[in-house]
Amino acid sequence: MMTDSMKCREMKFSSDSNNVRTMASVNASGYEQMQLIQADPVRRNISLALTQIFVWPFIYLTFLMLLIFSKKETFRTETRYILFGHSLLVDLMFLFLTDFVVLLSYNFVLIPLHFCIPVCMLMEAVAVSAPLTIGAMCVERYVAICMPLRHQAISTSRRALIVILMIWILSSINPFVDMFILISTASREYLSQLTHCHYEIMIPEKIRHFARGLLYVLGLALILIIEVFCYVMIYLAARAASGEKKSASKGQRTISLHILQLFLCTAEVMCPYIEAVVMQYDIQTYLTVRFINFLAFSITSRAVSPLVYGFRDEKFYAAMVYYVRCKNNVTSTDADKQT
Repeated sequence: MMTDSMKCREMKFSSDSNNVRTMASVNASGYEQMQLIQADPVRRNISLALTQIFVWPFIYLTFLMLLIFSKKETFRTETRYILFGHSLLVDLMFLFLTDFVVLLSYNFVLIPLHFCIPVCMLMEAVAVSAPLTIGAMCVERYVAICMPLRHQAISTSRRALIVILMIWILSSINPFVDMFILISTASREYLSQLTHCHYEIMIPEKIRHFARGLLYVLGLALILIIEVFCYVMIYLAARAASGEKKSASKGQRTISLHILQLFLCTAEVMCPYIEAVVMQYDIQTYLTVRFINFLAFSITSRAVSPLVYGFRDEKFYAAMVYYVRCKNNVTSTDADKQT
């Protein structure tokens, strides 16, 4: 009996020690992040200003395209435009949430961890949804060009909505698993502490950090294989069919841009590992590299999608020009009436 009691105490002490170590590691991570942000006030203000200047034009452009998509019924019934509208929504959510977290961090705002968890889960789901949507758009182009007679039967608006639902289910699996593990293993004190909102608070163990990155890279590699397959098949179709060469070559360019966007997403995943190596040598270089990676990969990868479809697609571009011109005409008419 005494032995069992001592074992129970040892197990309880070991569990408490693990909770303390987990809390300490996350607190240390938050403290290091605060120290890095506070390192140079001038650098902090310049970085924050550049982030807002860089992010908000993309937010405006994405919101404008999403508004145009919602106003025309033809866009809401075609599969390619439904998937494009979903990619716009995902990009807009990501840019808003990222900018929200950046503003909190640079203004030294700490919030309770249990309030951060839903934000982190949504950001993770949105980040994973983007490459999955890219893969679905490539498959749609493959069906349209390589199976033109079956395209209308296969690519229906109902199936597009089912694909979008599946994308959200797949992208939400990992955040919900991490949340359940965190809630079942973390102490009440840990869940109520003040912290910055970053996904690492949900996976304090290093092995889970590595597993998350590995799974994400494997998923991106699978999507890349699908995109390369679609590109090759469209290329072969372009060589075989003389009448559809223009459409096929346009589809090839579109998939090439999607592959570029996927590489940007992959680089975004690899950036934290590169930054961790740079941080061991020089803090100032680390801050510069982290900021450049954020603008170049986290933001730019979300701006490619509007450029691919918004400006290259003739139908959507015509609708966008028409909407902007009508809005300008209404504004000038209202100004003339007031004068």
